Amino acid sequence: MARKLAATLLVLSAVSILAFALTASSAANRDFISYWAAGKQLVHHANPYDGPAILGWEQSAGFHGMQPFFMRNAPNAFFLAVPLGLLGVRAAAVCWSLVLLACLALSVRLTWIMEGRPPGRLHLVGYLFPPALACLLAGQLGLLLLLGFTVFLYFHIERPWLAGAALVLCSAKPHLFLPFGLVLLLWCLRRKSWKILAGAFSAIAASLLLAYLLDPNAWSQYARMVSTAGLRDELIPSLSLIFRLLIHRSWVWLQFIPVTAACLWAIGWFSRTPQWSWRREGLLLLLVSVMAAPYAWVTDEAVLMPAMLFALYRLERSGRSMLPYLCAALPALLEVVFGVQPDTPWYLWTTPAWLAFYLFADRLPRYKPAPTAATDAT
Repeated sequence: MARKLAATLLVLSAVSILAFALTASSAANRDFISYWAAGKQLVHHANPYDGPAILGWEQSAGFHGMQPFFMRNAPNAFFLAVPLGLLGVRAAAVCWSLVLLACLALSVRLTWIMEGRPPGRLHLVGYLFPPALACLLAGQLGLLLLLGFTVFLYFHIERPWLAGAALVLCSAKPHLFLPFGLVLLLWCLRRKSWKILAGAFSAIAASLLLAYLLDPNAWSQYARMVSTAGLRDELIPSLSLIFRLLIHRSWVWLQFIPVTAACLWAIGWFSRTPQWSWRREGLLLLLVSVMAAPYAWVTDEAVLMPAMLFALYRLERSGRSMLPYLCAALPALLEVVFGVQPDTPWYLWTTPAWLAFYLFADRLPRYKPAPTAATDAT
C-alpha cells in the first residue's frame, strides 16, 4: 500500500512540475518544438518540411532561433507528430513529456521483470541513465525507441505479433538499428517466426499509409529538406561522422562504412551462434548498432538502457563493485545536467563507454534469471 501511495504521489508531483514549469517559451526551445510544428503543418494539410512555415509556427510559440528547426524524421514518423499538432504548444509539451516519462517508467519495469523481479532498487538506476535524462530534458523521442525495443524483448516469445508491431517505434530512426534489423530478419527466417515479421510489417505499413493520407508528397518534400537544410555539415557527435571528417569531409558515403562493417560482423556472428538469445546476444548487437550508426545523438542512446541494467544486475549477482558503471555514467550525467550541448564532441566517448562496460560485465559468470514473464528461448 505504501508503495502504491508513493507511486501516486510521484506521478502527481511530476504532473504538477510539468504543468507549471513548462512555460510556452521553454517548450519552444527544446527539440519537442520541431515535432509540434510539423504536427501543426500536417493538421493543416501543409508541408511539414516547409522551412518558412515551420519557423513561423516555432517563433509564434517563443522559439529564439532564426532558422527553422525541422523534424528530422522521415514521413513514417508522422503518427508521432500529428497528435501534438492538435494541441497548443504548452499543452502539447506537457503531454509529450508525460508520454516520454511513461515510456521510461514502463521500460524500466519491463526490464526489471525480465530479470526475475529481483529485490532491491537497482532498477531505479535506469531513471538516471544519462541519455534517458537527456531525452526528458530535450523532449526527444529516444525514449519511444527505448519502449519499442523493450517491448520487443519482453514479448518476442510469448506474443510475437505484438513484439514485431512495437518495432514501429524504432522505425522512427531506422539508421540506429541496421545490424540489429538485419539479424532480426535472419533470425525470423531461421526460426520461422512469421508473426514477428507480420507484426513489424503491418505496423510500419500502417504508418506509411497514414503518412500518405496526411501528405501524398511527403517523401519528396523530405528529400528536398535533407538536401537543402545543410544537415550534412552539422557536427553530430558520432564515430561515423568523425571517420568521414578524418578522411574527406565531402564524401558523405564514408559515414556508412562503419555500419556496413557492423552488418557484416553481425551476419558472421549470428551464423556462428546457433543458440541466439535476444536478451543476451541481442543487447550486444544493439550496442554495436548504435555505436556504428551513420549518425546518432546522445539522446538516441537511451535505447541502450536495458543493456546497462542487465549488466548492472550481472555485477550485483557476481558481488562486483558498481565502480565501472559509475566511471562511465557519472561524467555523462554531469554533461547532461550542466547543459553540455549535444552538437559538441564531448559526447563522442559515450557509446564506446557503454559497450566497454557491457563487455566487462558480460565476462562475469552467467546466471539463469527466474522463470517469470516471457522466459527467453532460442
